Parts: sequence; structure tokens; C-alpha cells
Amino acid sequence: MGFLMLASSIPFLLGLVMLTMGMTLGARDFLPLLKRPWDVCLGVAAQFLVMPLVAWAVVKLLGLPVELALGVILVGACPGGTASNVMTYLAKGDVPLSVAMTSVSTLLAPFVTPFWVWTLADKVIAVDALGMCLSVVEVVILPIALGVVLNTLLPRFCERLKPVLPKLSLGVILLIVYVVVSGNWSAICSSAGLLFVAVALHNGLGMAIGYAIGRVFRLSAAKCRTFAIEVGMQNSGLAVSLATVHFASLALAAVPGAVFSVWHNLSGFAVVFGGRFLRRE
Repeated sequence: MGFLMLASSIPFLLGLVMLTMGMTLGARDFLPLLKRPWDVCLGVAAQFLVMPLVAWAVVKLLGLPVELALGVILVGACPGGTASNVMTYLAKGDVPLSVAMTSVSTLLAPFVTPFWVWTLADKVIAVDALGMCLSVVEVVILPIALGVVLNTLLPRFCERLKPVLPKLSLGVILLIVYVVVSGNWSAICSSAGLLFVAVALHNGLGMAIGYAIGRVFRLSAAKCRTFAIEVGMQNSGLAVSLATVHFASLALAAVPGAVFSVWHNLSGFAVVFGGRFLRRE
């Protein structure tokens, strides 16, 4: 009973993470969109084109079973994750660009995420695109909007909480991962190799292609690193929430998102410290 209650609370937990994101946002975070619209629009376009298409390619290449394939597609269709902003800072990337890309892709998610899931997965399983759109609004847009309102009306209160918010967000995400993984442990073990290959390929190719896009368009090294991190790191908690709400009969559909939540942070740190090592050479 306790586990079922935790599993059903995943959308609420994700909403809490999004609330903490909103409490750190203000009008200044959208200034890059006005000052450098090309950079932000190019990055968001890369985010929403590369990751869904790479997800589809990985699913086909590995011949994933339906549940895992759906989970990978859900991850690919989601916007950028908030952890990417921290990784961009550590990698000495363009932090304002990173925050703007995450914010804009998140605001577009109610429309773009259901579209990609419906486009790539509807032939295999029925996808309620409208219901998914409403879910994204409920667990992502509304909590972020509430957070922005709080940050606007109570700036000093939110400023005091800012040092705590990343830790709270991380703790909640780890709880979501624990709930999904513990509830599907035996099934995960039976397909662990294939699952981790899929997640690593998806994340790694996303980062590599994101970086390559920056180079093709002759962006600065800092912006190229930002593109790599922003494109490769997803809001996988949203993928878990959508899988839990809309594909409850396919329990394993939530697992790729949970594994991605852990893996993309590990790969992000690898990019950060690997890049620092190379720059010293």
C-alpha cells in the first residue's frame, strides 16, 4: 500500500521540483531570448529535434521491447532538465543561455512533448496526446508559474531558500528514481544490459550532436559546451511522471526515465571534468 501511494504521488513530487525551479526564475532569465534570440532558438530546436529522433533511432537499432521503447521515446520527447544549468556552470559554459534554453523548452513542452510521443509511438500503443498535454501543464507549467509568482511577490523569502532548493530538488528526484526502480527491480535486472546501453547511447549521442551543432554554426566554445549539455540532459522526471499517469499498464515504461535521471548526471560530470582535463593539455 505504501509503495502504491508513493508511485501515485510521482506527478506531485515532480510538481514540487518544478516549483523550486520557478522560485529561482525571474524576468532576467528570459533576457537572452530577447538579446540573443538566434542562440536560444537554435538550441531549443536542437533539443526538440535531436533527442526525439535519436531516441527513435536507438529504439530501432537495439530492437527494444515495447515498454522500454516507449520509455526511451518519452525521455527523448521531454524538455531540458534543470540539472543542465548546474552542469553548464561547472563546465564553464554559457549559463544564461543554458537557463533560457531550459526555460523556453519547458514552456513549449505541453505542445512538443505530446506531439513527439504521438508521432513516434502511436503506431505501437494508443497515445492520448491531449491528456498528455494537460498533464504537462499540471505538473510542469502551473508549478513553475506558481514559483515565479512567489519569486516576484516574495523575493527575499525565495532568495533565502535558494541555497536549499537545489538540494531539495535533487532529493525529490532521487525519491522518484527509488520508487520506480524498487517497484520494477526484478524486471530491470532481466533487461539491465539492454536498458543501460539504450540510455547511454541516447544521452551520449545527444551530447555529441548538440556539441557538433554548435561547431557547425561556429558558436563559441562556451556555447558549444552549453549546447552539448542542454541537448543531452533531459527532464527525465517528466518522462517518469507521464509514463506513470498515461501508461500505467506498462510498468517498465517509467524505468528508462528513472535510469536516465541518474545516468545523465554521471555523464554530465564526466563531460565537465573531462573537458577541464583536455583544456589543461
